[in-house]
Amino acid sequence: MADKKYTVRKRGRPPKSVINDKPSREILEQLYEQMILIRRFEEKAGQLYGMGHIGGFCHLYIGQEAVVVGMQSMAEEGDSVVTSYRDHGHMLACGMESRGVMAELTGRKDGYSRGKGGSMHMFSREKNFYGGHGIVAAQVPIGAGLAFAHKYKGDGGVNMAYLGDGAANQGQVYETFNMSALWKLPIIFVIENNQYGMGTSVSRASAGLDLADRGKAYGIPGLQVDGMDVLAVRAAAREALDYCRSGKGPYILEMKTYRYRGHSMSDPAKYRTRDEVDAMRKQHDPIEQLRDLLLREGVDEAGLKQIDKKVKGVVMDAADFALASPEPELDELFTDILIA
Repeated sequence: MADKKYTVRKRGRPPKSVINDKPSREILEQLYEQMILIRRFEEKAGQLYGMGHIGGFCHLYIGQEAVVVGMQSMAEEGDSVVTSYRDHGHMLACGMESRGVMAELTGRKDGYSRGKGGSMHMFSREKNFYGGHGIVAAQVPIGAGLAFAHKYKGDGGVNMAYLGDGAANQGQVYETFNMSALWKLPIIFVIENNQYGMGTSVSRASAGLDLADRGKAYGIPGLQVDGMDVLAVRAAAREALDYCRSGKGPYILEMKTYRYRGHSMSDPAKYRTRDEVDAMRKQHDPIEQLRDLLLREGVDEAGLKQIDKKVKGVVMDAADFALASPEPELDELFTDILIA
């Protein structure tokens, strides 16, 4: 499995411009910086978790950076995002500040949810980011609701609902497929197939491994995409976004990706071999692939090192800010509570 070369598999011939779109060097550098930021942020979050500064569950996004960076790089202002509990990378890609995200992870007053949401439940209406949801697949029908709002308001927005390969087997996903197709809602179901639902290989949990085909019964088109290649993700994102904005209804993108760490920080990941993980890192790492492309495009090593240095500074600042932020007051327990 680790040696497999993931490719974009199309249903129907795409416009030539979609596949052959080559971003400028400036955009390539921006993509690289965003992916590096997510990875360094997640590595720091892992360290803080080990030191006891982050409590509860913590699901890292290391290895999957190309998916959300590629998708969000093609989004327009006003598009909305909802995702699962593996959500820190999505927050950063949506433009949420690293300080506020790290403060929330550590349960501090200056976090996006004032320290009450933690790793899995933080939001930013300003950035159109609607969570972080801890229940498997619970975010998918919420995404349909956000898409309905886009259509009802006529604002031209599209919702991107991210879910994992494990969530793709949940019943509420198919109810949402049906409703979204029936009402032609502008929603992209981004299935981040990282090959394992918790500790179970997708091949042992899913009858039919082409998750992009899961919407065929409802007439929803789907693409299977190399989720380790940020440019392949961008090309697929453009097609899906154009399709949804044109009023044709929902779209499914299955991103074939891979997580290097366990399901959560408490998972030793003994269900796969070190050789498998190492092979994926060496052959398909999304950051290294883009780094090699930048070098071929004429960006020198010094320029890339400067980006790395800048990102490390941002992450260290976020950690220092979070640990210096006070814990919320006890009366914060009683705010944001709906009383019937």
